[in-house]
Amino acid sequence: MTKSPVPDPTRLAAFREALLAAQYTADGCLDLLGPTAYAALARSETVPALRATRGGSPIETLVRLFLLQETVPEAAAAAALPVDDCLVDGWLVRDGDGVRATVDVRPYANEVAGLPSADAWVVSDLGCAVGGAGGIGSGESSGGVARKDLVLGVGGASTTLANLAVRRPARAVLDLGAGSGVQALHAARHAQQVTATDLNPRALQFSRLTLALSGFDHVDTAEGSLFEPVAGRRFDLIVSNPPFVISPDSRFVYRDGGMAGDDLCRSIVRGAAAHLEPGGYCQLLANWQHVKGEDWHERLAGWVAGTGLDAWVVQRQVQDIAEYAELWLRDGGDHLGRGADYRARYGEWLDAFEAAGVEGVGFGWITLRAGGAAEPTVRIEDWPHPVEQPLGPHIEEWFARQDFLRAHDDAALLSARYVLADEVVQEQIGAPGAEDPEHVILRHNRGMRRATKVDTVAAGFVGACDGTLAAGDIVDAIAQLLDEERVVLRDRVPESLRLLTEQGFVAPIVG
Repeated sequence: MTKSPVPDPTRLAAFREALLAAQYTADGCLDLLGPTAYAALARSETVPALRATRGGSPIETLVRLFLLQETVPEAAAAAALPVDDCLVDGWLVRDGDGVRATVDVRPYANEVAGLPSADAWVVSDLGCAVGGAGGIGSGESSGGVARKDLVLGVGGASTTLANLAVRRPARAVLDLGAGSGVQALHAARHAQQVTATDLNPRALQFSRLTLALSGFDHVDTAEGSLFEPVAGRRFDLIVSNPPFVISPDSRFVYRDGGMAGDDLCRSIVRGAAAHLEPGGYCQLLANWQHVKGEDWHERLAGWVAGTGLDAWVVQRQVQDIAEYAELWLRDGGDHLGRGADYRARYGEWLDAFEAAGVEGVGFGWITLRAGGAAEPTVRIEDWPHPVEQPLGPHIEEWFARQDFLRAHDDAALLSARYVLADEVVQEQIGAPGAEDPEHVILRHNRGMRRATKVDTVAAGFVGACDGTLAAGDIVDAIAQLLDEERVVLRDRVPESLRLLTEQGFVAPIVG
């Protein structure tokens, strides 16, 4: 934008109404472009969308303006938008006989579990809505904006975090490192007050535009690093898609944290406890180093140690240092420059990793909760397998199950009643025609989509969990059926019952 941070409310409302009238929404664009062109656009490929928008209707004009960044005739723009106001407020500028957009305004389906989808728009720098900044070129500026200050829109990471977040009614939510405001946009639908912070003042400007254009006025912004702008404040939910890239320099504010190694993500984890209300959650995406001679699980456990927070850390992917360097060099457009420059910068990344003993970089998500337990639950795991999104409800249920397990000793576990979770199936593996299977596998088709091998007793137990009988009564019945000692079986079952409960195959009936 080239004018005021947030346009006049009356003009902004007129702009929004024009977008709605033209059906320039997520559903409207999908209907117009069709699945092939829509999917290609998500890959930053524009030719199919250009072919689908040759008719000159208002929605076609808007797609060409804001998504394809084409100059359109002013008369066509005037049929879709209040052009004079858009020129005044800086959404558009004149370009010869036509007009072109100064920003990317991307339709977005603002979805929150339990609420109907709502039309929204995410405002970002041109060329930064999908796939990072790599498509802009290898220069140090884009459209008069220093590349280090560019603000990205909706991408895979922001969508992942939005699907992970625990969505329950909240008094206050913090979007730490807000960028264009994607996380704040989701939070605004279930929180009384949202605060968006960022080190980049341009990012806060785009966050304000995103939220205002999408119809939300209960979001405030604060400039500064990490938790500095919200010192002394506490929140029910903190979400962060931070600049987590482990880089040898700090070229781009949107991705490079400016701290050594993975210290930025560690700092967020260490600082979260002081800013969470009791029962509050902090959820972030993160990168962490795999250092030679060090167990990465222990590294992450060290981040959480002493915070008093429950934690669930999930590593989704590990890249070797060459893959990692190549990914972010492409993101920065270095591959588009001179070969010698690219090789030199590539070497700088490898030098930095080798000096620090880094052999690989992990990517995943971290969920923290102020559960108030004297001995917090900390689970750190590698899980590269497919999961069901949105995962937020399953994450909240996982932490609730930790509370249950922490409060119940073995005797109490056997006194409780359980129900089989939805979409759990049993698979028997063995030689064809064999009387008994070699293995029994329980597979959960929801949430993390876990699978676990169980014995005959556990399989029979799970199959009988309908909430009617206490677990101990089910165990006694199985002991009688298998002609086993009742006391021996009661001693053996709680260990597997804890695992089945923790992983969500069975759910305790509480209350």
